[in-house]
Amino acid sequence: MIVTVVNIFVKPENIDQFIDATIENHQYSIKEKGNLRFDVLQHRDDPSAFTLYEAYESGETAAAHKKTAHYLKWRDAVEPWMAKPREGFAHSVVAPEEKSAWKR
Repeated sequence: MIVTVVNIFVKPENIDQFIDATIENHQYSIKEKGNLRFDVLQHRDDPSAFTLYEAYESGETAAAHKKTAHYLKWRDAVEPWMAKPREGFAHSVVAPEEKSAWKR
């Protein structure tokens, strides 16, 4: 399994648009083969800061996500709304190890 945590800072005037586009991306992403989680989080203390938590069965299924039409649409739409480039950090899962423990 692979988890990627993506930190995103959005220009204040584009927060609502970003949320709408990201929810659409989320709705398609959770239907992808190999997706275990795709959480969209907005920071409580800074509403312009977001974290995406993306869990996939493998590096291959995570890479396939970045080739989907919904991801490419999202990426192109949100790019000009970002206050700075997004940062993604890939993680190996330590626990839970069993796929059955991952719930949506």
